[in-house]
Amino acid sequence: MYFPRPPGLAVFLNAGDPPFDVLDDVADMLDEYEVDVLELAVPFPDSISDGPVIRRSADRALAAGTDLRDVLAFVERCRSRHLHLKVVVLADWAYTVRPRSMAQVVTAVAGAGAAGMLLHGAPPRVRPDFYDRAGAAGLPVVTTCYASSTSAVVAEAAAHASGYVYLVTHYGASGSGPAPDAQALRSPIDALRALTDAPIAVGFGIRTTADVRRVHAAGADAAVVGSTVVARAEASYLTGGDVVADLADLVTDLRPNHHVRSLRPVRHS
Repeated sequence: MYFPRPPGLAVFLNAGDPPFDVLDDVADMLDEYEVDVLELAVPFPDSISDGPVIRRSADRALAAGTDLRDVLAFVERCRSRHLHLKVVVLADWAYTVRPRSMAQVVTAVAGAGAAGMLLHGAPPRVRPDFYDRAGAAGLPVVTTCYASSTSAVVAEAAAHASGYVYLVTHYGASGSGPAPDAQALRSPIDALRALTDAPIAVGFGIRTTADVRRVHAAGADAAVVGSTVVARAEASYLTGGDVVADLADLVTDLRPNHHVRSLRPVRHS
């Protein structure tokens, strides 16, 4: 179960930014703070769906040499020691999957023990192959659609979401756009609910605890916070701060009344 206690929370980071020695500690903290999902991108350049914050992060990770093998090694480390946090791998079709093969990437992600995979930027002709191979490998699929998507796109997302549906609030780049409108989100969430039992996570424009509450009030199972998390990590790391502590503060701000386990001290790098 991805989001057992409302309001569910997923956060996004690029693998390798911050560097893996810090990212390991960040993941430990997310687990102890009972963040439900870490959406971890295999970094790729020039994303048209991301704003400057996430693009800078991807560029730093790529400059450090981060590749799919590094990402999957991180996933395996998380699987071996985390009780709550689930890691979903986001892989870009053009940069990560096409140069290899769908079979190779799906098999590798499944073998690492990822809790799911989101295939970014895939043209419609390749998506059936992804769904089939992920199903055969036992790898949950995270599908995406927009609040304004056509009924056909919504139906496809609902039909193939063996993990959860990522409902994007608006077109445009991540980190842009207004805060979520609970009233406007109810209709697309209801439309998905009528077609699938999979959880629904809403992202883009989620920055504050009020935004998380609005998303939950609209009927979603979780909020996805991306650019705000990446920006906090960037500011902390580049100024020599404590990335783990700063992100822990942000997580607490996003869900101020959520229980935090005290299992072991978080290692600060």
